[in-house]
Amino acid sequence: MAICLSHSGKTIYAANSPAKEMLVGTVNGVLFLRRESIDRPWDITKGSLEGKHVVALLIEPESGTIFASMHNGGIMASDDGGKTWKSRCAGIPYENVYCLASSSVGGRHTIYCGTEPAHLYFSTDLGRTWEEIQSLLNVPSAKNWTFPVPPHLGHLKDISIHPTDPKTIYVCVEQGGVFRTNDGGKTWKELHASLKNDDCHRLVMLRSQPSKMFLPTGYGFYWSTNGGDSWENIGQRVSRLIYPDPLVINPNNERLVFMSGASASPHSWLVSHSADPKIACSRDGGLTWQVVDRGIPDHLNASFEAMSLEAWDGRCAVYAGNTDGDIYGTFDEGETWNKVAEGLPPISKTIHHAILRPEAGNQDDRVTVGGISLVSRYQYE
Repeated sequence: MAICLSHSGKTIYAANSPAKEMLVGTVNGVLFLRRESIDRPWDITKGSLEGKHVVALLIEPESGTIFASMHNGGIMASDDGGKTWKSRCAGIPYENVYCLASSSVGGRHTIYCGTEPAHLYFSTDLGRTWEEIQSLLNVPSAKNWTFPVPPHLGHLKDISIHPTDPKTIYVCVEQGGVFRTNDGGKTWKELHASLKNDDCHRLVMLRSQPSKMFLPTGYGFYWSTNGGDSWENIGQRVSRLIYPDPLVINPNNERLVFMSGASASPHSWLVSHSADPKIACSRDGGLTWQVVDRGIPDHLNASFEAMSLEAWDGRCAVYAGNTDGDIYGTFDEGETWNKVAEGLPPISKTIHHAILRPEAGNQDDRVTVGGISLVSRYQYE
């Protein structure tokens, strides 16, 4: 089994034994890491898609096809373990593809993707052709979806599929809210009225109790026990994480939950060049939380933008990748962490890596990418 570490895509894995291969999505393509056993280090064996900013990775379980979605690159797929890649974007007119998900029912395999601007697509032929689920744009709030960065287009950041009912799908729009369909996309319901914000990052359900779910957002951390019909803000339980995002649940012990987040929102990163992130753990299903950072420096500038969990035979490992290109791992449920890989290209959502690296800017503290000043372009409101 191989696992993936990327900002979006598949992040939770269960198998009979620990993985020997890890695929990492970075701002400079996909890196393939390999280890011989759980007690051996991860080594980089190859890279591919150089020059592409990969934001989401997904390995379709039946075919083994690897999908990589990118900023300014659409979707690429490999049928030979990453040796060669082909563009699979037919039917998708947008270059920024933020998220990937898949489901399999009765021999029918479906891949989903979300784009900027916020549109939802699906494919039943391994990405060779795509069809839009246009009904999502009929929700009342669609006309208000936006994002602080010009051209102010909201994006579909996360897709979550019910573990036993593939017709029930949740999507998070940043910034626009969280939405649910119970009929495979014919109709949608807006679920964010009780959130008091529409900056939704990702939705993670419990496999054993899909009506219970966690929702990190840009303005708080929420959970629901009724399928998203109402939400409770539980951010005070993990107050050190002001800007939460990556979240994973142990599928073999759903009381064990990990989440990472920054100590301040990206509003402040342009000045401080620091996310000062922490990783928190709950061992009682989200009732209480504690910061677990033994082995991680007390202060990091880099943001943890990707997290994956693999579970096997009563054990689990969690990996967290950041915008400095470092990966930290824990093999004792968060008690201790070790740097398991370093020196990789940044693992980053959009331009976060550039904001957090002051050397990318000039003397008047302006971060520039491709000649564009992000102080003027990346104005949060």
